[in-house]
Amino acid sequence: MTSSEQAGTGFRLTDPVLAEVVQAGLAEVEELLHKVVQSEFHPVMETSLHLVEAGGKRIRPLFTILSAQLGSSWDRDSVIKAAAVVELTHLATLYHDDVMDEATMRRGAESANAKWDNSIAILTGDYLFAHASALVADLGTRAARIIAETFSELVTGQMRETMGPRGDEDPVAHYLTTIAEKTGSLIATAARFGAMFSDTTPAQVEALRGYGEVIGAAFQISDDVIDIASPSSESGKTPGTDLREGVKTLPMLYALEDEPASRLAKLLAQPLTDDAEVTEALELLRSSAGLERARRTLDDYAARARAALADLPAGPAREALESVSEYVVTRSR
Repeated sequence: MTSSEQAGTGFRLTDPVLAEVVQAGLAEVEELLHKVVQSEFHPVMETSLHLVEAGGKRIRPLFTILSAQLGSSWDRDSVIKAAAVVELTHLATLYHDDVMDEATMRRGAESANAKWDNSIAILTGDYLFAHASALVADLGTRAARIIAETFSELVTGQMRETMGPRGDEDPVAHYLTTIAEKTGSLIATAARFGAMFSDTTPAQVEALRGYGEVIGAAFQISDDVIDIASPSSESGKTPGTDLREGVKTLPMLYALEDEPASRLAKLLAQPLTDDAEVTEALELLRSSAGLERARRTLDDYAARARAALADLPAGPAREALESVSEYVVTRSR
């Protein structure tokens, strides 16, 4: 990782002073994450550290620390705690997600539910939520209320995804609402927290909250496009994962909307287990109007994210946040 780029996250930190501040802040967040999961009961500490030590890009703490730099001063202790709160909340959801998805791997390591069992994974997620709640209590009632509301959105988004569109609900609108809740809400809170604990104005706090919600959803749309369009040699991921899991992502929904009675629609009617059918579906999706429509939607989200930052103070921190809106587009081209 260089001082000018936060590897794999899209953040370009061209100012060496800002890069140093961010690196130091992330190191403090990492130390705090390890500290709060300590327990006299060794098994719960072991299972909690399983994902903490598996790494990850720490994107949410990055948003918190960078957002705090838009003011002329920031409450370092509160910002570091807030960054740890959003990361603990994120990690907790991963334990629960892996149980729901029956996942066997997470971040290149065996998932907790596979290594132990579902009950242990669920309890570990609950344990991390508990520590996030304890930590946010130090930040005041407003912060505690915000994280509670965010948790509610995360759960609602997961339920919305699990149940699928209901009745005559538009599948695309349902999907965009789902990713705003499941992905956008926590990144919105991460950015909001950073601004709250610096000397930014209420309007600037709200701008960063809006930016985080839009850019969080944009990351998910970008992932949807990559899962279809990018060969594994470029993305490092196996294409068609969503097809195999029966997950209908934005490019698929657009393609179904355009051609509801096509061969592709027949293939997308259920999870695909046959490699030849996965290959066929990928080829059809890559040539479909649905993929291009998803890319245009991604462009729109990136533009909305940049617009949300327009009235914030110019400087290296804003430039770093703007660079992410460029990254989510270029990574999926």
